[in-house]
Amino acid sequence: MRHAFAELVQGLPAPLATVVLAMVPIVELRGAIPLAILTYRLPPLEAFAWAVLGNMIPVPIILFFLEPVSDFLRSRSRLFDRFFEKLFDRTRTKHSHRFERWRDLALITFVALPLPLTGAWTGALAAFLFGVRPRRAIPLIGVGVLIAATIVTTLVVSGLRLFGV
Repeated sequence: MRHAFAELVQGLPAPLATVVLAMVPIVELRGAIPLAILTYRLPPLEAFAWAVLGNMIPVPIILFFLEPVSDFLRSRSRLFDRFFEKLFDRTRTKHSHRFERWRDLALITFVALPLPLTGAWTGALAAFLFGVRPRRAIPLIGVGVLIAATIVTTLVVSGLRLFGV
């Protein structure tokens, strides 16, 4: 699997490949750090730094442009208007009481847990859905990304030491 991702960025210098992979949804830094350390042989701290940088690049783009794009689509299409209305209403009704109570900690934790379908992309989408302003959301997501990068880097380095690689 890691070779498939390596082929995706084939020919790029290792730091740039790490940044690009960390920008990709689902892969994010959870895939970029192990690839950088195991395949590209980047030092762990360097892999950490490049992956954090790459993982944070899409966040402000999502937070600042998703609302104008959704507003544009809603104003042009009844189908999109219904879709976004249902999405916002259902999400906010179902989760807003828990999210509002724990908003900052919930956003950090959601991004920090290195599990499938969590991370900076999903955290930025959640912040948008719950109306967290970008100025507040970006630092919170950044803290979550730093925690996730620390966990992933520690696991990779520990695994290498454990198996004597």
